[in-house]
Amino acid sequence: MASQSEEQRASLPFEPSNKRKKKHKTTTGSDAQAEPQSSPETQRKAQASLSAIPEGVSQRMVRRMAFFSGIPTSLGILSFFIFYWIVSQELLELPPYTVVLVSMGLFGLGVLGLSYGLISASWDEQRHGTLLGWNEFTTNLKRIFAAWRSARQQPREE
Repeated sequence: MASQSEEQRASLPFEPSNKRKKKHKTTTGSDAQAEPQSSPETQRKAQASLSAIPEGVSQRMVRRMAFFSGIPTSLGILSFFIFYWIVSQELLELPPYTVVLVSMGLFGLGVLGLSYGLISASWDEQRHGTLLGWNEFTTNLKRIFAAWRSARQQPREE
């Protein structure tokens, strides 16, 4: 059971590789002629295909981002009309900074919703995850921090 999760984890996108092998190249004249040299463009395309986000995961991320960002952003836009209606009907006397604070708060929640929608999506193609995605969020956040740590330690090791 544990080997399946390790195997599945190794196939996930964005996963940091903990066991990087250092390549020591010692080529002689005959070895250099025997091995075909790949062009930088070919290497770049191969790297892009390895780091590309699968289509199913990408669509899941977009849906979650639209939901978690769209609702607060729509409410932020709607708040302008609501405050205008309240003031024009003289229901309440609102200071102008109330409109600014409420709309800025809702737009800020929209920005946070973009990040949460991206990170709370399941990065595994076969697993869709939960409705709110809290378990996926915590798992993916750990993966992001692990990738940052390995990226920081990589230049030190070389």
